[in-house]
Amino acid sequence: MPDRITRSSVTFLHPFSLANIGEQPAGTYTIETVEELLPLSFVAYRRVSTTIELPAVGTVAFQRQIVAVDPAEILDAQAKDGKTK
Repeated sequence: MPDRITRSSVTFLHPFSLANIGEQPAGTYTIETVEELLPLSFVAYRRVSTTIELPAVGTVAFQRQIVAVDPAEILDAQAKDGKTK
């Protein structure tokens, strides 16, 4: 059975920062999570990767870069963004 891929959008109202990408401007970002099916007697998946799509710096506006991120870090950044006034 193929991997399961989940895409979602996250909107930040303020600039945010993650460990391996530095500060990013406010906006809507695409998050993609890839999970693999585990060989068990019941259906279970294990997360293989989580990435965020960022605008590519210093290039044409239509290009993007994909960077691996920690999902917990995205949740923390969202929580901080909601508390920022």
